[in-house]
Amino acid sequence: MPFPVWLATMSLRDTLSFLGDWKTDPRRVGAIAPSGRSLAKLITAGIDASAAPVIELGAGTGVFTQALIERGLHPDQLVLIESGQRFANLLRHRFAKARVLQIDAAQLREAAIFDGAPAGAVVSGLPLLNMSAETVHAILEGAFSYLRDDGAFYQFTYGWRCPIPHAVREQLGLHATRLARAWLNVPPAAVWRIERIFC
Repeated sequence: MPFPVWLATMSLRDTLSFLGDWKTDPRRVGAIAPSGRSLAKLITAGIDASAAPVIELGAGTGVFTQALIERGLHPDQLVLIESGQRFANLLRHRFAKARVLQIDAAQLREAAIFDGAPAGAVVSGLPLLNMSAETVHAILEGAFSYLRDDGAFYQFTYGWRCPIPHAVREQLGLHATRLARAWLNVPPAAVWRIERIFC
């Protein structure tokens, strides 16, 4: 697949966009710069076309979206959730065939984002550490309502612990596995895979 021109030229423009949104609402954006390609490759490494459709939460500038496409997913197999208007418009421009919804990820369960086969994966760029346990619970509950039984939720964090509180995982019957850390990301970030526990 050819390397998209916008990806090669986005760094400064997207960093400035992130800075603008961070200045307006730092808790919603959660970072002052977009995620790097090393983190994008790590968080999408366990996903391929067999996981379609895939939901992305907090899609931002589309770095994870592009990595998913490079993993073999077609844009029309992607549902991109982004609450920020500037980023949502950017995603519609860059990924015209993907479904972009400008909604709060905590409202996923009520959103009826798609019909048909359930998703095989959810990739999240949301700053969960900036959110209340109640909000994180709503996001995870909504995401897992769209995931098939063997589906997984992938989340990155700049912290050392799982960004999903233990109590939330217990309430929803979820298990977290730390996959690896993207040391080349600025700042370095760890990726976690969250799955259902079946007795």
